[in-house]
Amino acid sequence: MGPNADMGAPGAAVTVGLCGHWDHQPPCPLAPHHVRADQVGGQVRIRILFAAEPDAEQQVRHLIELALSGQLTLPDGLTTPWQLQTSAAAEVSTDETDHAQRLIHS
Repeated sequence: MGPNADMGAPGAAVTVGLCGHWDHQPPCPLAPHHVRADQVGGQVRIRILFAAEPDAEQQVRHLIELALSGQLTLPDGLTTPWQLQTSAAAEVSTDETDHAQRLIHS
C-alpha cells in the first residue's frame, strides 16, 4: 500500500468478501470477524480474527485471501491498491481471547 493509502481498505475488502458489503447490519452472515491493520516500516500488516463453523473455515480463509489479493474501489471511484505478500493462519493470542469469544457468541 502506498504511504497515503486508506489503512481501512483491506478490512473493508475482507468484509465485502465475507458479507457482500462493508456496510451491513450485524451479524455477519458467514463469519463474524474483526480486522486490524498496523503499519510496520513500509508494510501494512493485517490481523484478522474470525469465528466460523468448522466446516466453513476453509471457505472463510479462501474468501479472506481473495479479498486481500488486490484492491478495493470505493463508490466514489477512489481505488486503494495493495499487494499481498504472505498469508498464514495463527493462534489467537492471549490478549485477543476476549474479543475472539465475543465473535464466537455474536
